[in-house]
Amino acid sequence: MLDLPARISDSLLMLLHAQRVLAHLVVDDAQNLVQAGGHLDHYGLGGLSCGGLASDQIPFLEGLLPLVETPFLIRSMEMPSGRVADVHFFADDGTVWILLLDVTAEYEEARLVQQKAYDMTLLSQREARLIAQLEAANQELTLAHRELAASREALQVTHDRLQDELREAERYVRAILPPPLAEPLAVDWRFVPSTELGGDSFGYHWVDDEHFALYLIDVCGHGVGSALLSVAVADTLRSEALQRTDFRSPAAVLTALNQAYQMERHGELFSTVWYGVYHRATGELRYASAGHPPALLVSGPCEAAGEGRPLPANGPCIGISPAARYQEERCILPSPARLYVFSDGTYEVGRPDGSMLEFSALAEALSRPVAGGASELDRLLECARDAHGPGVLEDDFTILKMTL
Repeated sequence: MLDLPARISDSLLMLLHAQRVLAHLVVDDAQNLVQAGGHLDHYGLGGLSCGGLASDQIPFLEGLLPLVETPFLIRSMEMPSGRVADVHFFADDGTVWILLLDVTAEYEEARLVQQKAYDMTLLSQREARLIAQLEAANQELTLAHRELAASREALQVTHDRLQDELREAERYVRAILPPPLAEPLAVDWRFVPSTELGGDSFGYHWVDDEHFALYLIDVCGHGVGSALLSVAVADTLRSEALQRTDFRSPAAVLTALNQAYQMERHGELFSTVWYGVYHRATGELRYASAGHPPALLVSGPCEAAGEGRPLPANGPCIGISPAARYQEERCILPSPARLYVFSDGTYEVGRPDGSMLEFSALAEALSRPVAGGASELDRLLECARDAHGPGVLEDDFTILKMTL
């Protein structure tokens, strides 16, 4: 033991007591607790009572007494409070002194060092695996590059053949679209797909001598699948191929069409449809919509500014729910007037700044006077292209016009 002055020894003892949060227990030969003191609450040992077996109140003493050797040290034992302490055992004249010294900070630091070492080991292993994977991937990429270079000519031939087939399909889709009509009703249209094959299609025909059907289909998405489904729906309407369906009743037509074209049977594709029937004798238009934008009725002659009025109708998209029902609307078309039916790609045109044209812009453009020989459909298409800027429109531009 160092031969230190009492003042220095007391100072060191006070420093140890402050830093290590000292607590002590004294156990006699019968293993009864005879004394307890210091910062016992710090270790979760507050409320001890002297006189009984020490191990009954202090579980970590079970099996440690009597001492086999002294002094004896248990390092870094977790206490009931969650703190970590070094537990020192000293035998002294028939009693055992048990001193608790807090080493939580050192324990946590050591644990963090061990964890960091473990993490570094894992990192090294992960780095080695990653290097091996990168080397394997590089070999695969090198091989793929060689194979790609070797087959480039064959791929180009296949690409050219597919492009020819797509152009042939586009010509077919355009060929089955109905031609514009001049009498007894004037019908005109513009159709500009966003890709070689669009998801829009349309048609019109006389159901009988007095009833004229007009319809537009917009299948979700673009490409071959959307185009084929759109053409199939249009052909179903044109050929009136829905059994036990009155094609003079728009609500009945959409209900039957929805049953025939449920999306789970058609590549998970759904569509919006507008279907209307004009009765020539009375001027009445009966129409229904399956999730489609409202048609627009513009009254007055083309040469003068007209009043545009949307014709709203509600109904779910075709193919989503087999139990869907559709509401039929009616209105009288005055003469002269123009009825416009269109897809949302006609007015939902994105500008370079991220904003979009709105329905009101389409209604305003179609309500303006039209000079002799000009077409408001061409003017609307030019407006959409100007707003969009260079490049192909994001969605199909499709609009029908029936003039009374």
